[in-house]
Amino acid sequence: MRLLTLALILWTWSSPGTVHGQEAASEVEIRAIVAGQVKAWDAGDGNAYAEHVAPDVSFTNLFGMVMYGKPAFAKRHAEILATFYKGTTKHHAVRRIRFVTPDVALVDIDNEVRGVTAMPGGIAVPADGVLKTQLMEVFVRRGGRWWVEAYHNVDTKPAR
Repeated sequence: MRLLTLALILWTWSSPGTVHGQEAASEVEIRAIVAGQVKAWDAGDGNAYAEHVAPDVSFTNLFGMVMYGKPAFAKRHAEILATFYKGTTKHHAVRRIRFVTPDVALVDIDNEVRGVTAMPGGIAVPADGVLKTQLMEVFVRRGGRWWVEAYHNVDTKPAR
């Protein structure tokens, strides 16, 4: 009985450190995926941009279009990177990563698309060529790999 009690005490003391260690390792993995998205965007590669997107992703872009599934996500990004976002660069600043569970993370990103010279009809081109948005990605770990299950991007309005 004493041995069991000692084992439980040791396990209790070590558990928080293990959770924090797992979160730290997971945060490194997620940040690497976000950095990979930037690299893929800058290369104009919509398929690479979608590499870590889950098969049934829910995707809302800054124009309010809602799409589902990795094929639609990859296709849309290939289209925009070949048209009005061609030659642009992306900057992602991770504002916060919050682990809802050890296998689910909400990632808030300050997103900028730089070098914008054209936008779809009715949408103003930013005077400085920098489109600013707030991007939230919901990451879920399955099979030891992080996947983007939801991608929600909204336009940032200038302060009045």
